[in-house]
Amino acid sequence: MPSLTLYAAPMSSATPVVSAVAELDVPCEIVMLDLAAGDQKRPEYLELNPNGWVPTLVVDGTPMFEAVAIMQWLGDRYGVERGLWPAADAPERLAALSWTTWAYVSYGALITVLNFAQSPRVDAALHHPPLAAEAQRRLGDLLDRLEARLNERAYLLGDAFSLADLIVASIVTYSVYCGVSLDGRARIHEWLRAFYARESYRKGWGDAPPPV
Repeated sequence: MPSLTLYAAPMSSATPVVSAVAELDVPCEIVMLDLAAGDQKRPEYLELNPNGWVPTLVVDGTPMFEAVAIMQWLGDRYGVERGLWPAADAPERLAALSWTTWAYVSYGALITVLNFAQSPRVDAALHHPPLAAEAQRRLGDLLDRLEARLNERAYLLGDAFSLADLIVASIVTYSVYCGVSLDGRARIHEWLRAFYARESYRKGWGDAPPPV
């Protein structure tokens, strides 16, 4: 079994990866960085991740970064045998890759736009209410597609929880913290509550009450 070291930080982009490691029950050393102290900008860390952010997963001495890439790799390496990720030749594999990438690319990019347009953590000179409203509208359209998917099945890939649910639910949860409303989407609420009841959620997100 490969030697794994995950560099993470509390309530960060690494949080879903911590949850994924817990869900898969993978032996992994987790090193928590202090982002406020600038641990992620130290030369020794930048050698692992030149972007200077978390997460970074080091596999037998070789680093990889980008949360969704790390979790898809974990699914390939450990999830198939645990029934949490589809095998390479399974039709569900295509849906797993599509929805998890959708969460970070299609949906996640709009969260970034929304944050620049309205977040109190961003320079107010960059705020733009019309842009924030348009980002909210487009995020709502994407949530409607997720709601429609969940109206057809218990979980994203079928009747059983998978790593795909963990990945997508984590990004939807983050979006709620950023001010995205889930009002009127009963299936998404139900699906998220099932995620929040899992031990892997608490391992990653801590004991704070879930946002919905």
